[in-house]
Amino acid sequence: MGTLISSILRIFLFYISMETLDPIQETFLQCLSTHSLTSTPISEVTYFPNNPNYLSVLNSYIRNLVFTSPTTPKPLFIVTPTHVSHIRASIICSKIHGLEVRIRSGGHDYDGLSYVSTVPFIMVDLFNMRSVSVDIEDESAWVESGATLGEVYYRIAEKSKIYGYPAGVCPTVGVGGHLSGGGYGNLMRKHGLSVDNIVDAVLVDANGNVLDREAMGEDLFWAIRGGGGASFGIIVSWKIKLVRVPEVVTVFRVERTLEEGASDIVYQWQHVADKIDEDLFIRVVLNPVTRKGQVTIKAKFNALFLGNAQRLVSLMDEQFPGLGLLSTDCKEMSWIESVLFWSNYQIGTSTDVLLERHSTKEKYLKRKSDYVQEPISKTDLEGIWKKMIQLRKPVLTFNPYGGKMSEISELDTPFPHRAGNIYKIQYAASWKEEGAEAVDHNLDLIRKLYDYMTPFVSKSPRCSYLNYRDIDLGINEIGNASYEQASGWGTKYFKGNFDRLVQVKTTVDPGNFFRYEQSIPSLEASSSKNRMSE
Repeated sequence: MGTLISSILRIFLFYISMETLDPIQETFLQCLSTHSLTSTPISEVTYFPNNPNYLSVLNSYIRNLVFTSPTTPKPLFIVTPTHVSHIRASIICSKIHGLEVRIRSGGHDYDGLSYVSTVPFIMVDLFNMRSVSVDIEDESAWVESGATLGEVYYRIAEKSKIYGYPAGVCPTVGVGGHLSGGGYGNLMRKHGLSVDNIVDAVLVDANGNVLDREAMGEDLFWAIRGGGGASFGIIVSWKIKLVRVPEVVTVFRVERTLEEGASDIVYQWQHVADKIDEDLFIRVVLNPVTRKGQVTIKAKFNALFLGNAQRLVSLMDEQFPGLGLLSTDCKEMSWIESVLFWSNYQIGTSTDVLLERHSTKEKYLKRKSDYVQEPISKTDLEGIWKKMIQLRKPVLTFNPYGGKMSEISELDTPFPHRAGNIYKIQYAASWKEEGAEAVDHNLDLIRKLYDYMTPFVSKSPRCSYLNYRDIDLGINEIGNASYEQASGWGTKYFKGNFDRLVQVKTTVDPGNFFRYEQSIPSLEASSSKNRMSE
């Protein structure tokens, strides 16, 4: 009886909602309902602008406030699937009605490409699809794309204290984008990237077919592990390979200013960080601060060591004495507790906080990236500090490579930044001021620092990390993504792997249905466009 009443109520609500729609919206919803074969009506998870929950659903996973202004283009409607049938229907109906699809997985997106477009579009947000099923015996887990990294880590630790997964240090990052773009974190020197530890996936392609690894084939499976999933389909879930971690790990956070010898320490770090024991990951965060009325640079050294404190101190004394690490700087804990430490939670905070999908306040921001292949001289480092002090705003984060990262071929996945890189740089500008003037000012600051760094970073191409999406590198003309147009930014993200990604795209999505400002182009679609314009 309860089921019958529930079904009647759903039908009633469906027709009530239909009465409030204009004819075009009603046509869309009828199409979605026709192609969605599941017990949960797609009308319950579809939001048109006249729905009172539309804006809250749209804004709930916008982590960059730059894209919340009234003038920011918004989707014609939003679908928040709870079943793969909802995803299939969204793709099929978008093709029928000539709409572009943007795909969001409930996490971060620095330049808003998953929820902003200059052409008519819908958004499929996967945040409702976030189950995490851990199989300790198989040392694996099936993870839906809408889960956050925090939820993944929590569910693994719930089952075992000696397993983890190599992915990012920010718990609110969404799995879908993170895994499809590479996925790095403080286990990368020991276990590689997230994409190096994926063994299967489920994807819905441009024709609405639901494919696992065997059905999609090895070329497409290769492409979605670092080539950006949104160019090839909507990835529903991933099967990840868990990695073993010690029961006890050690962390430290040590800060030094220029007056305390930070320049010498950072200079030495460059010669050590990628060569030191692969159990040790030391990140450096550099930012301008005011001390005693003077602006200086503070270098913060954050570390994760897969072992106990005694061994860590001995290792540091031998290979990185410049930091002057003391045993009192070190804190032993479980791996899952180290996740909280790296997220700046106080020691003793319950791991339940990892289940919070909005643990930090959103802000205005811009991010960029670079790769360093030769140590920067001490003189040049001091020049960088002067530039940062002059600009005041951007923060630099140095992430070390080496270890497992140097052992994996750059051809194994689309992510090519392997051997030969000492560390990666993230440029970060964040601000609270509203308005276009503040946006322009802060973008100008980060671009000036990025330009200043040109002599010290990789060349031909100057490489960038896909998950730090950066439209400054170039964009496609929507609907006409030519190979030539895309290769400019494509080679920066993928180097020689860009050509293989284009071939895969041309095979699996020849009509270029899945497209956005930095999507992989289809040779067939661009040649057809050229023929039509002749």
